[in-house]
Amino acid sequence: MCGITGVLHFDREREVEANTLKKMNDIISHRGPDGEGFFIKKNVGLGHRRLAIIDLSTGDQPMYSDDRKKIIVFNGEIYNYIELREELVKLGHAFKTSSDTEVIVKAYEQWGVDCQHKLNGMWAFALWDETKQELFISRDRIGEKSLNYAIFDNSIVFSSEIKSLLEYGIPKSPDSQLVELYFTLGFIPSPYTFYKGISKLKAGHYLLVKDGNITEKSYWELPDISESDLITDEKYVLEEFERLFVDSVKIRMRSDVPFGAFLSGGLDSASIVAEMSKISNNPVETFTIGFSQKDFDERSLAKQVAEKFKTNHHEYQVEPDQFEDSLKRILFHYDEPFADPAAIPTGFVSECAAKHVKMVLTGDGGDEVLSGYRAFRGEKFAHKYQQFPKLIQNGLPAMLSGVSSMFKGKKRYKLNRYHQTLKYAKDSFDQRLISKYDMNGPYSPKDFITSDTINVEDFVSDTMKGSRFKDPFYQFMYWQYITSLPDRMLLKVDRMSMAHSLETRIPFLDHRLVELMYRVHKDIKLPGYKTKSVLRKTVATQLPESLLTASKKGFNVPLREWFKDKSFDVVLDEIAKKDFGLNNKLIKKVIEDNKNGTYDYGHFIWKMIIYNRWLEG
Repeated sequence: MCGITGVLHFDREREVEANTLKKMNDIISHRGPDGEGFFIKKNVGLGHRRLAIIDLSTGDQPMYSDDRKKIIVFNGEIYNYIELREELVKLGHAFKTSSDTEVIVKAYEQWGVDCQHKLNGMWAFALWDETKQELFISRDRIGEKSLNYAIFDNSIVFSSEIKSLLEYGIPKSPDSQLVELYFTLGFIPSPYTFYKGISKLKAGHYLLVKDGNITEKSYWELPDISESDLITDEKYVLEEFERLFVDSVKIRMRSDVPFGAFLSGGLDSASIVAEMSKISNNPVETFTIGFSQKDFDERSLAKQVAEKFKTNHHEYQVEPDQFEDSLKRILFHYDEPFADPAAIPTGFVSECAAKHVKMVLTGDGGDEVLSGYRAFRGEKFAHKYQQFPKLIQNGLPAMLSGVSSMFKGKKRYKLNRYHQTLKYAKDSFDQRLISKYDMNGPYSPKDFITSDTINVEDFVSDTMKGSRFKDPFYQFMYWQYITSLPDRMLLKVDRMSMAHSLETRIPFLDHRLVELMYRVHKDIKLPGYKTKSVLRKTVATQLPESLLTASKKGFNVPLREWFKDKSFDVVLDEIAKKDFGLNNKLIKKVIEDNKNGTYDYGHFIWKMIIYNRWLEG
């Protein structure tokens, strides 16, 4: 895993400036502290920062083909590089290194851009074909590695992170049209960024750049399937899932450096640690983050897993006084407003792990692949709720709202969530999807916005046109893969781990597992309302019983409790008084309601803090 940068001037006589490319590369040095490399030839320049994981001695980049006509810079890992190498040797190719980078070069020579279909891994790479005078830029299927680019100054400029493009000289011009999307979703979805003129390359897509013409194409999509064709053979699903999952863990343990695993108190990371323990000759290094607030802390469950599988376990606690450091880190590494609060513990657990290892396996992606989020249960419930008489559909939310007003604190928070579920259960899928990102109170993000923006309803509607599914359960699954997974969860993990020069590998997101589970009927994934049934009936059978019965907490942060504390008054006064284009009167009301325990507005306040500080920066 590394960082890449590049410039291609459309004027072939215009030379790339070495100093500019070096500046672009230097600002992402955290992605690759083990070395740097450059290729510059007239109008094309490629830069690379290396974090050495495989082939430590001969895997430097940029890497050249034997005839030195193809040059690649590559960020990521190709997990099936050993098998691909053997296939290519049989086809007549000879190798000089044992790196996965050379495998990509040879695969391109053999299959052209179709080489992408052969790769099992995570990647963003740029390959310059001198003979064709063509630049080939690719991003992995699921979107584990990011790639940002801009058409600017009669050139294409690209990098793993936006900050490199700003170093090139692209104006730092905020795109205010995206304010509603940000304050609703908490992130900026592809292909947008919060900068005018800068785009994200979508997951599963590639660019071909030649003679000033830029073509974007999709090389991979989710299986083209409808409800009538979904797999209902549970025995087949269980056997195939376990086979692929075990292999996915195994090939992600290929490494020439020390590695470990993030371990929460959930089924996903625990299942990965269980399989790693079977394969590894040494105790697995495991890392856990917790909070002093018990409702958000899973360290006791993680410790039980560590003890059962005899791992070398490390645990740490995040404190409120680390908030400012976390905020600064997030603002620097994400480059644009990004408000998933799980970035805070992800950053701390990455920092802790990086003191011991250079690579970890994580349980990310399990909720998407296994349809494990609470919202999947909500969609199943909504389907039944809409069959109730209208009198009940309209009356229950009102009744629950009245009951919740009699309480404050934890009981009220829980009743408010139930109220939200009932309130939107009778609505269309699009409305219900947007409500999942809502504020858990009487206001919506629209109430705070005073300018014209891209309408979140239009964005959701346009996104969902790509789904063949009619059942909202599967529609939500599609949304997770297309938008939330690549642009929120995977971006979060990439930025916070690479901030500490730590590589993360995600077994659940092996494309073979994704393609299998996308085609599985919901009654196998979620029989009744029991989540992650496929995992529970296979790999998770070896886990402690306490994990199998524990309620889901996720990687949450006690923001609502932090923002009640007086130590945050200065931060909250800052956003209440600052005029940054939102309704300040409502901002003050939200802060007060959160302090009083009337509503849980922690996440929305966090969005405002991030946005305000980003504008200042």
